[in-house]
Amino acid sequence: MASLYNQAPSVSAVFSLYTSFSAIMMLFRTIFNDIVPKQIQDHITGKVVDFFFSSYLPSRFTFVIEKEWDSVENITFRAAEVYLPTLLSGLSTGNIVVGSSNLKNPEAQPKLGIPIDTNITDEFEGIHLEWTLHSVETKNSPYEKRYILFFHLTCEKEFRKKIMTEYFTYLMKSADNILRESLKIYTYDRRNSCWLSTIFEHHPTLETLAIESHLKTRIIDDLDAFSQGKDYFKSVGRAWKRGYLLYGPPGTGKSSMVAAIANYMKYDIYDLQLQSVRDDGELRRILTSTPNRSILLIEDIDCGYGASCKCQTKETKEDCERVSYTNKKKNTSVSLSGLLSFVDGLWSSCGEERIIILTTNHKEKLDPALLRPGRMDIHILMGYCTPFVFRKLVALYLKIDDHVLFDPIEKLVLKVCVTPAEVTQQLMVTKNADIALKGLLELLENKTMKEEEDTKEIEDGGDTRKLNQMKKDK
Repeated sequence: MASLYNQAPSVSAVFSLYTSFSAIMMLFRTIFNDIVPKQIQDHITGKVVDFFFSSYLPSRFTFVIEKEWDSVENITFRAAEVYLPTLLSGLSTGNIVVGSSNLKNPEAQPKLGIPIDTNITDEFEGIHLEWTLHSVETKNSPYEKRYILFFHLTCEKEFRKKIMTEYFTYLMKSADNILRESLKIYTYDRRNSCWLSTIFEHHPTLETLAIESHLKTRIIDDLDAFSQGKDYFKSVGRAWKRGYLLYGPPGTGKSSMVAAIANYMKYDIYDLQLQSVRDDGELRRILTSTPNRSILLIEDIDCGYGASCKCQTKETKEDCERVSYTNKKKNTSVSLSGLLSFVDGLWSSCGEERIIILTTNHKEKLDPALLRPGRMDIHILMGYCTPFVFRKLVALYLKIDDHVLFDPIEKLVLKVCVTPAEVTQQLMVTKNADIALKGLLELLENKTMKEEEDTKEIEDGGDTRKLNQMKKDK
């Protein structure tokens, strides 16, 4: 025991050895940092760490995908919400989420939802992936609870780069294809500050829409050029968006035109009532939360932002006063400038491939600032019924191309103001063409008599303004 003690190195010898080793390491470190390039340093360091510590480091990597990103909806999260239910049919689990929002078809098969804290597996080019949806409760106040949703996507660490560069692109494209199969229409819920959706089952198309052929061709060509114009818009330094102003009397097909454009482009519709928006700040947040490849619809824009009404009739003035009262009751203070900043101002560049559609029954009441060149790209008049539109509607609803009553009906259509909606309503009364067309002829004759009586009454009263307005409508 004593011999072992005598053979042990002294403290001074150990300290001397440590000092020498430290000096050598400091010299090596100085040479390594001064001579070896930084990239080679990182490579060598990584190899050394992997060699000595790889067995202690985790081999799995997890992506965290939160529902919100920069205060707006995270489109990657949204894509996962759409895509992952397609993987659930073969999922082996004790529970699964199902539901349906299709109230029009109670026999429709419910759709699959994503369960909380359940692993969903996916395969991408031989890479095994695991998705999990998590929910965490947060309390902003003692009286309010909120739940934050986020996904975990886990893979082997070596595939991290491939997932970033290829899988997420695949995820976005897959979700886009799924969304195009079933369109939705969204309305804004002011109370919960979110968009609520329902299945969009409005079936008009640009082919079946009863409009003049030259107008149909113009719209289709414009939509095609827009959808293929990403590089063009980028080259000229403009936001990739398109604006349409649909104007005309009620019943002339403005809503059907919106639906036809949505079906043609395969875009969801975000229907915003400006009366449900508190102020410009909330308006900006709402508009920037709409995704790319979507339609923003604002109906009755002439009364939506509290503009002064330039009404021509008692009825339209009452409409504006009613909307103005509603705005005050809901405490809304949306300004035209706030809307224009999104239409063609700085905020118009937030997002791409968006279509903005505004509708109005009274174009003459709109603020001139909204009608300036560049604000809305195309102004489309949805007018009264014409002989061409009449024949289109008859072919669609009665399945005939000619009838003995066509000629007298077309002559009256040119004389009186009758909307396509009024014609359609009469054609849908019966499938018997003789009865339906006879009823339409009587409707037009009654309208003719009423307009003649109104004209005579106005002329006798000397109200030239109303007379001119009637002629303008015709």
